[in-house]
Amino acid sequence: MATNKKQQLFSGSDYAIFRRLMSYAGPFKRQFYISTILAITLSLLTPLRPFLVGITVDTYILGNDYNGLVLITLISLLVLFAESICKYFFLFLTNWLGQHVVKNLRVKVFSHLIGLRLSYYNNTPVGISTTRTINDLETINSVFTEGAIQIIADLLTIVFVITFMFVTNWQLTLLSLISLPMIVYATYVFKEGIKSTFQEVRTAVARLNSFLQERITGMKVVQIFNAEEQEYENFKMINKDHRGAQVRSVWYYSIFFPVVEIIIAFATALMVWRGAHSVLQGHATLGDINAFILYLSILFRPLRMLADKFNTLQMGVVSSDRIFKILDTREHIENTGKYAPDKVAGKIDFKQVWFAYKDNDWVLRDVSFQIKPGETLAIVGATGAGKTSIINILNRFYEIQQGDILIDGYSVKSYELSCLRTRTGMVLQDVFLFSGSIYENISLRDASITMEQVVEASKMLGAHEFIMRLPGGYNYNVMERGATLSLGQRQLISFIRALVFNPDILILDEATSSVDTETEQVIQHAIENLIANRTSIIIAHRLSTIQRADQILVLDKGEVKEIGTHNQLLELNGYYRKLYDMQFVKEIVN
Repeated sequence: MATNKKQQLFSGSDYAIFRRLMSYAGPFKRQFYISTILAITLSLLTPLRPFLVGITVDTYILGNDYNGLVLITLISLLVLFAESICKYFFLFLTNWLGQHVVKNLRVKVFSHLIGLRLSYYNNTPVGISTTRTINDLETINSVFTEGAIQIIADLLTIVFVITFMFVTNWQLTLLSLISLPMIVYATYVFKEGIKSTFQEVRTAVARLNSFLQERITGMKVVQIFNAEEQEYENFKMINKDHRGAQVRSVWYYSIFFPVVEIIIAFATALMVWRGAHSVLQGHATLGDINAFILYLSILFRPLRMLADKFNTLQMGVVSSDRIFKILDTREHIENTGKYAPDKVAGKIDFKQVWFAYKDNDWVLRDVSFQIKPGETLAIVGATGAGKTSIINILNRFYEIQQGDILIDGYSVKSYELSCLRTRTGMVLQDVFLFSGSIYENISLRDASITMEQVVEASKMLGAHEFIMRLPGGYNYNVMERGATLSLGQRQLISFIRALVFNPDILILDEATSSVDTETEQVIQHAIENLIANRTSIIIAHRLSTIQRADQILVLDKGEVKEIGTHNQLLELNGYYRKLYDMQFVKEIVN
C-alpha cells in the first residue's frame, strides 16, 4: 500500500515537473505548434505508403494497367517526398526548440547560481553544480528532440496505422495484433528496468565530476603527500560503479531489442501464413499481404522505440527536477534596499552584532565598534576568533541574526546590494585568478575599465615593472587560478583589481600572511597607496604591518576584548600585548 501511494505521488510530481518544463517552451509556441502539426502530418503520411502499395499490387500490377501503374508510382513518390520534407523540418524544429530551451534554462541557472549565498557553495560540491548546469541540461534537450513530441508522433502513427489496417482487412488486423500484448509487456519491463539504471548512471556521473573537480584542483596536495596511488584506487572504484550502471543499461537494451525482433518476426510469419490461406479462400488479396508486411514494420517500429523514448522523457523529468531544485533554492540575500549613492563617506558602525553560520553556534557575540571616514581599522585575533566573519557580514555575504551594521548612518540592508558591494572592495588572502590575460583578470572584462586605467593603477601600486617583464605584458595569460604567477604577484594583481574599481571602503583579509619578507615590503607599499583617503579594514596575523592603523580591534572567540591604537593596547598589557610578545619572540628566534 505504501509503495503504491509513493508511486502515485511520484507520478503526480513528475507531471507537475513536466508541465513546468514545458512552460519554458512558451516563448517558442510557434515552433512548438508547427512541430506538433508536422507530427500529425507524418503520422498520416506514414501508413499511406503501404496502403498505396496494396492498391498498386491488386489494381495495377495484377490488372496489367501500365498507365495506372505509372500514375500510382508517381503518387507514391510524391507521398514519400512529402514525408521526407516533413520529417526534415520536424527533426530540425524539435532540435532547434530543445537547444533554445536549454540555452535559456542554462542562462537562468547560471544567473541563479551567481546570486546564491556563499553558504550554498560551502555545502554543495562544485562538481554537483557543474553536473546540473551541463549534463542535466543536455538531458533536458532530449525531452524535446526524442521525448514529448516524438512520443506524440509515435502514438499517432500507431493509431493511424491500425486504422488503415482495419480499413484494408479487419481479419488480418486482429490476427496481427495478437502479439501486441507481448510487445507492450516487454516494453513495460524494459522501461522500468532502464529507468532505475539511468538514475544510477546520473548519480555516478555526478560523483565522477565532483571527484575529478576536487582532485584536479588539489593535485598539488595529492602529489605533495604522495597520494597518487590512493586517489587512483578511489577513482577506479567510482569509475567501476559508473561502468556497472552503464553495463546494466546496455544489458536491458541487448535483451529488449532482440526479444522485440523475435516477436515481430513471429507476428509477420503468422500473418503471412494466415494471409496465404485467406488469399486462397478469397478473403484477402496479394496486395493486402504486401501492405500488411509494411504495416507491421511501421507499427512495431514506434512500439519498439516508445519504451526508450518514455525513458528519455523520464530521465528528462528527473534532470528537470534537479535543475528546478537549484532554481527553487532560496539561498539569496534579500535585495530589498533602495539606497544607492554614487559614493559613501565610509563611516562604519557595528551595533551589538550577533552572527552564526548555523543555528545559535555564535561566531560573533555582541560586537560593537565604529570606524570614522578615512580611518584604518586593523582586526587581530587567533584563528577562529571571527575576523573574516566581520568582513563577510559587512558585505552581506551572510546575514546577521541580531544587531545592525550601518554605513554612513544607513543600515547595510537599506543599500541596494550591487551598490553596497561596488562601494566596498575586498582583497582576500587566497587570490583567485581566472584563465585569461592579466588585463582581463584586473578588469574582470568590464568594458568601462580601460587599459590606461589599469596601467595607471599598476604604476601607483608598484606592480607595472613586474608585469612588463612578463611575455606579452598585460596580455600575458596567467592560466587557470594564476598557476604561472607567484603568490606575491597574484596578490599585487588583486590590489590593482581593487584599485581600478575605486571602492570607498577597502577590506584587506590577511593580504601579506603567506608571502616572504621582501615581497611583503612591496605589498606593504602597495597597501599604503591603496588605503590612502579610504576607510579601510585590515585583517593581519603579522602585527608589524598594522602598527600605524588608527584603531586595532582585538577579537577572541567572537567577542571584542580590546580596541585602541598600537601603543594604547600595549599599555593595557592584555590580549594584544600577549599576541605581540608571542610574535616578537618568534621573530627573534627565527
